[in-house]
Amino acid sequence: MDLQSTYDRIAAHFSETRAYAWPEVESFLADREGERAIDIGCGNGRHTELLAEHASRVVGLDLSRALLDEAASRARERGFGEAATFVHGDAAALPVRTGTMDLVVYVATLHHLSSRAARVESLNELARVMRPGGVGLVSAWSTAHDRFDRTEGFDTTIDWTLPGGETVPRYYHVYAPEEFEADLAESDLAVVDAEVSSGNCYAVVRSDQR
Repeated sequence: MDLQSTYDRIAAHFSETRAYAWPEVESFLADREGERAIDIGCGNGRHTELLAEHASRVVGLDLSRALLDEAASRARERGFGEAATFVHGDAAALPVRTGTMDLVVYVATLHHLSSRAARVESLNELARVMRPGGVGLVSAWSTAHDRFDRTEGFDTTIDWTLPGGETVPRYYHVYAPEEFEADLAESDLAVVDAEVSSGNCYAVVRSDQR
């Protein structure tokens, strides 16, 4: 299942349903400021927009070019285009210089990577691009979500239904909270805080290499 083509197919409708930033991201950023920030898996740019209120320069990165188009349109329409740059790229191989980001938001994306090695490497990449003193927020779907009746992590597909009824399957790795924390521990990140909220695993992280 090709993630880029999947999200290119559903981008316009997906964007229509994703108007607002998550409360957990708002809380994470509430008392934080930085010079540079990155939104990994930026989708339609809703969290890139929020980051632009807390950093001078923001990169929105996504694997889907159609979603990047949606994000760029949002930036023009909502007036944060001068602060934001949108880049096509892979979360497991970020096209970003080492040690350049003060703030990182990496939400609702890690669970789309189909192997544990890729997921851990993407966490290592997050650590790599953070400046000394930088901080990030990572999230992924959890078995604690009320739509699941399982306690161990598992792979699945979740259909996206387009107007007209067409369904487009999307790959997910649904994390058990303990598994999420184990992957973080395996990476170059240090966990500041971890919790489960609204059916997602969340962690506030810093680089363990600095």
